[in-house]
Amino acid sequence: MNRRDILRRTAAAGLLATPAAGLLAGCATGGGGDDGGDSYRGTKSAQNPLGVAEDAPLEVVIFNGGFGEEYAKAHQAMYTDRYPKAKIDHSATQEISKTLQPRFVDGTPPDVVNNSGAGQIDFNGLVSQNALADLGELLDAPSLDIPGKTVRETLLPGAVEVGSYDGKFLVMNYTYTVYGIWHSTKIFADRGWAYAKTWDEHIALCKQIKAAGIAPWTYAGIHPRYMSWPVISTAIKFGGPQVATAIDNLEPNAWRSDAMRMAADAWHQIVKDRYILEGSPGLDHKQSQTAWCQGKAAFISCGSWLESEQADVTPNGFDMTVQPTPSLGAGDKLPYEAIRGTAGEPFMVPAKAKNVAGGLEYFRVMLSRQGAQDFTRKVASLTVVAGATDGVELPFGLGTVVKALDASGTNGFNWVYNNYYRKLERNLVDAACGEFFSGRIGPAEFLDQCQKGADSIAQDSSITKYKRAD
Repeated sequence: MNRRDILRRTAAAGLLATPAAGLLAGCATGGGGDDGGDSYRGTKSAQNPLGVAEDAPLEVVIFNGGFGEEYAKAHQAMYTDRYPKAKIDHSATQEISKTLQPRFVDGTPPDVVNNSGAGQIDFNGLVSQNALADLGELLDAPSLDIPGKTVRETLLPGAVEVGSYDGKFLVMNYTYTVYGIWHSTKIFADRGWAYAKTWDEHIALCKQIKAAGIAPWTYAGIHPRYMSWPVISTAIKFGGPQVATAIDNLEPNAWRSDAMRMAADAWHQIVKDRYILEGSPGLDHKQSQTAWCQGKAAFISCGSWLESEQADVTPNGFDMTVQPTPSLGAGDKLPYEAIRGTAGEPFMVPAKAKNVAGGLEYFRVMLSRQGAQDFTRKVASLTVVAGATDGVELPFGLGTVVKALDASGTNGFNWVYNNYYRKLERNLVDAACGEFFSGRIGPAEFLDQCQKGADSIAQDSSITKYKRAD
């Protein structure tokens, strides 16, 4: 299987959409002024196209989440090989905003920031206050180890657009994530079960699984938005990509469309028939995923970081597999194989970083073939570097991601409202999902709450609005 062709076809089909910043309250940044920022600059040359000062220190702050920090240490070792006189200050945290927002305010940010996780700094505030360095120079630099190509020419289609704002490339999203429903191939084989491709078949399978003494489903009850992903995916496959466009553009009654109503009605069945592991509403993402790995539940909704995040607790031979959401029926606009994917895991160089050139060079290291392959080997996730996994032995779960992308072909889809308006997904839709999947409200109330959340964003004049093209 040719990984380059698979990913190029999939990305070109529209899996990557251009998001804008989300919106969180209270993010003040330093932005502007002459105090600090880009203190180190070397002489540009063919070997040093970005003008890195070879002895300039570099500070890197990594989000310590599902990918851990070992991959970053490997990238930093590659940087040190090129600039042995440069001292690298590495740190990792799960609280990016709490840790770094004060440093943006006082004009002393690190040189490289992996601005990820629930506690990330709001990109809307960062972009609007000119707190991020323009990464355009990086795109035009030659690839570190792919001869004859610039960095831009080595990236999957859409990778630049997903991090661009008003035509400026400000955020380097490093990973390529696929979202779907996961199950254990081993458990299914041992039980004689087959993954269901239609909703009626899925419900019949859930009944069979429950009768075997296993809960069909579990989910991250502390972060219930994880379950919004299969609901919206079901609606898009039923009604077509315009379902996502309407939601992204805050159109009136977008959440109450026929497609969303059909999807919500379908997913409500797993709630009312008690096909969800008891206690799931009180579990966080790791707890629910661990219960799933222990065989207490058959299905879980997650992105393709799951294999890496659960590596320490996944039994040998578990063979986790991703699949698309089941089709509602023959009337679906997209085929069963259609699956959601997008670029993610954002990295940035602050405008007031002391070593901006070093930060850009660090990204050039990350976007090299060697850097991308090392990342995939360590964390079982794809990067935005085209063809970087050619010849790399992939772990079982990531191999199923590649197969799912190949099967999806030109039918891939995505939505970006969560990037445009972070509060809408992380607070408002999250809360509605919590009520819905715990059984406290029904499908109509669920969609009403989501729509009211979207309307509140649309009517708030303090929030910048974004338009997604059809």
